[in-house]
Amino acid sequence: MTTQRAHDPVHTSAPASPGVLFARTREDILVARFGDYAFAMLPGHDGRYYFASAWLLHKPIEEWTHTDFYSRSGEVADEAAFCARVEESAEHQKQRATLRRREIHSTANTPWGPSQGATVYTDGVVCHSTGGHGGFHLDATHSAKVHPMLHSPSGWYEEDSAWSAVAQAFPELFTDYERRCADRTIRDWYPDAWEAIHKRVLEPGESHVKDHRAFEREHITHWIVISAIRSDRHSGMTECVATLGGDRDAAEHRRFLVPSEEYSAGRFGFVINEARHRLYEGPSSFLGWR
Repeated sequence: MTTQRAHDPVHTSAPASPGVLFARTREDILVARFGDYAFAMLPGHDGRYYFASAWLLHKPIEEWTHTDFYSRSGEVADEAAFCARVEESAEHQKQRATLRRREIHSTANTPWGPSQGATVYTDGVVCHSTGGHGGFHLDATHSAKVHPMLHSPSGWYEEDSAWSAVAQAFPELFTDYERRCADRTIRDWYPDAWEAIHKRVLEPGESHVKDHRAFEREHITHWIVISAIRSDRHSGMTECVATLGGDRDAAEHRRFLVPSEEYSAGRFGFVINEARHRLYEGPSSFLGWR
């Protein structure tokens, strides 16, 4: 697959896999079109780029602008990564078209409020949307086939993470992309179930929850920051409130001053180094401590 370079004419476009068209706009933005779907690699802060999308852009592709794209779904490292995401999205849409999902009107009661519409994946497997959330409902026959460690007795599987149990149980109802997302979700948030299903122990770095557990075990006796604010009394310092092990319900809270250039919330929390980070009991920048 080829894409244009920054110095290529904006009116030309480059072919990719069937149905996917890449081009560069008059704003020098790398974009792509697949059917009614539009994608863009939008620049952000600090040299970062974001994968953005839109629907039904009727203008010529070279006239698309950054304001046409209203949805963002994560960062992309470079043009190659953007093109790979577009190809993945196109393949996902192609496969979806073969799955015979049906959109229906629904007013069913769900754990997240009244349904405002639903997608029938197959009889007995229905995904509901509400004003604020949504998820799958499985009838008793289908729910019984969900892995025991992922099973919901109510038959409801919310859309953030529990939906992955449905995809794992009925892979034929989902696209390759959705199955990959489901596998990643189970690895990250239900690692014990993933290990039982695949009969393999997840290594460090393969699961968010397992890595968090390891962090908590390692730092159970260390002071972990639970709240931080740039100090308005000590230039260049960040005032931190910390508890042992990062327990937010702990009775004892301590404050420390950490150089702002050093402080970063990190993946699971910032660990206080008592040899370098000064215990602080002076006037606070936190309203609740004043």
